[in-house]
Amino acid sequence: MPSGAIGIVPARYDSARFPGKMLVPVGGKPLVQWVVERAALAQSLDTVLLATDDERIRKAAEGWGVHAVMTRADHPSGSDRIAEVAAQYDAEIIVNIQGDEPLIDPGLIDELVDSLRKDERLDMATAAVSITHADELKDPSVVKVVTGSDDVALYFSRSVIPFNRDGSPEQAVAAGWYFRHLGIYAYRKTFLLRVMDTPPTRLEQAEKLEQLRALHLGGRMKVVKATSMGPGVDHPDDVPRAERALREAGLIA
Repeated sequence: MPSGAIGIVPARYDSARFPGKMLVPVGGKPLVQWVVERAALAQSLDTVLLATDDERIRKAAEGWGVHAVMTRADHPSGSDRIAEVAAQYDAEIIVNIQGDEPLIDPGLIDELVDSLRKDERLDMATAAVSITHADELKDPSVVKVVTGSDDVALYFSRSVIPFNRDGSPEQAVAAGWYFRHLGIYAYRKTFLLRVMDTPPTRLEQAEKLEQLRALHLGGRMKVVKATSMGPGVDHPDDVPRAERALREAGLIA
């Protein structure tokens, strides 16, 4: 029976919105190096790997002492890239760690892994943070999630869920109704491979949200409530903001 947990960071060089962003300097280090080093602080992970299709990233990772596994170049998503690497390792739990979040919280990774270890009924775990501004509700780039009383995900959407029929968005936000999904996942390896072997589903294609495939398959996904979200780097303009956050955290001068 497989045991242990590994973190895998998908690192694609050819980002449509920000080509080469994985290796862009942020506070004196390549962006993805920050991610790997932060993830390695998680006590629950046996190792952290990079999954990449680019030799530039592989060679850079070797210089940091990080093992990078080369993958096919035609994967449609980071999760598919993760699954190719996960299939090569004898681990029970696989954590998909986004490569563009230099302040990823190691403690959050531990919470996700621990939730799977404590409840064998769970197939996955992910994270969310409270929405505190009403203008985020109608922003389709802000993915909303609703959960049941056991904090297991019921649905994810780019639309406003739940819909507050009798009140204003401001009232609902103040009441703590809304949660923003954070793109980090811990999977049981067997479930990850099952999800990636399943064609995209109708709801997934409509919302452009891959996690809906897992719900379509009946997966039980724990949603861990995080206290805050770190800065993501999606565009060149995000680099100064990320550096400011690293400076405030005391990680750079």
